[in-house]
Amino acid sequence: MLLLIAATLPVTASASDDDKASAQSIHGYAEEVIIRPEGIRLKARLDTGATSSSLNALNKETFERDDEEWIAFDIIDPEDEDKKIRLERKIVRHARIIRHDGNHQRRPVVSMELCLGEHRREADVSLIDRTALTYQMLIGRNHMKDIILVDSGQTNIQPPRCDD
Repeated sequence: MLLLIAATLPVTASASDDDKASAQSIHGYAEEVIIRPEGIRLKARLDTGATSSSLNALNKETFERDDEEWIAFDIIDPEDEDKKIRLERKIVRHARIIRHDGNHQRRPVVSMELCLGEHRREADVSLIDRTALTYQMLIGRNHMKDIILVDSGQTNIQPPRCDD
């Protein structure tokens, strides 16, 4: 009897892992994301090597509103690269990022509602100049945890389709 119970324990744990994996959706390493409520569609890189998410933010200006720290910033209009879209968000914290060269950088972090595939979720997003990079937005592990698996050989397989 004990042998029978012991033999089924690994199977039970494995079944639980399978259920979790099947609840996750598979995305390519690059997908379109919608910033809500503005409805701005951007191409984003899904990076399992990055802990947090970041957004290309230009012309950043901090200010106070209702005794809280806010930031205004521009993003490049995805429909016309010569135009900018101005956004404002409350700063939720400042992150100390360790760059690839070992240097540290302090970045403002804002909360943004993102639609990625069928998933609508609030994300902490650090604001940084990503102009020289291919994708305006990088989605890190913190945002993808428990809902997204990344297929590194695919792109654009999960268009945004969050219900409004």
